[in-house]
Amino acid sequence: MPRRPPPHAYFVVSALFHYLGPAFAVLLFAHLDVLGVAWLRIASAAAIFALWRRPWRMLRTARAPERLLLAGWGATLATMNACFYTAIDRLPLGTVAAIEFLPVIVLAALGARSSRNVAALVSAVAGVYVLTDVQLAAEPVGLAFAFANAALFALYIVLADRVAKHPAIGGIDGLAAAMVLALVCITPVAGAQALPAFTDPVVLLAGIGVGVTSSVIPYVADQLALERLPRATYALLVALLPATATVVGIVVLAQVPSAVEVAGVGLVVAGVALHREPAEVTAAHR
Repeated sequence: MPRRPPPHAYFVVSALFHYLGPAFAVLLFAHLDVLGVAWLRIASAAAIFALWRRPWRMLRTARAPERLLLAGWGATLATMNACFYTAIDRLPLGTVAAIEFLPVIVLAALGARSSRNVAALVSAVAGVYVLTDVQLAAEPVGLAFAFANAALFALYIVLADRVAKHPAIGGIDGLAAAMVLALVCITPVAGAQALPAFTDPVVLLAGIGVGVTSSVIPYVADQLALERLPRATYALLVALLPATATVVGIVVLAQVPSAVEVAGVGLVVAGVALHREPAEVTAAHR
């Protein structure tokens, strides 16, 4: 029987696509309203999940608490994506990524049970601080949406973790249901802004591609990782995302980092490398 890939491998896939899709979305902003791009992302992902997993069957048999959990996750996905796209329309992708990590520090800190993990967290936080380089007066609206997105991203991790480990829902089936519910939430706000895409096949196909690379591949990888990783460990691994965003910004958007930003990436990677799983820590003290 073939061995399953380690959960960290799934996270690497998620980290790669987490900002690759949004980087392509930035290129779409010249052709479509920001919220229209967000709607296309969620709608295309919801359609794929509906055809693949048929989540209405699970929703029909789910109990009220499970439906409430999925509805909350769907509303979080819709609001988070709208805030995120509004933020990256006004700020560099790497800056938004660094802000996005800040509330996640709390989730990682809750699981820091050893001095080694505390040191890992300090290194990762220092790296994010170096990467941030935020000018608070530069773009207040963009920053407001970036911080709102950050809070929602932390909530996303909490809810995604609950769904991934919920015995009655099932990670990917729960994700499929939440994405369909996210489409219901975002359509009244952003559906009209996406209408011009239906008269331009290139923009429509690009929007579908953003949905696949932003909401299908990384979210499925998140569920496969969270199924086997403690939430705090996953939260610390999220520190890799600002580094990933920096690399994607270079390749796709030509946002070349400074030497200081490269040093920040190094601190983040060092923090993740230093971190040890709770099981590893226990074994080391036996």
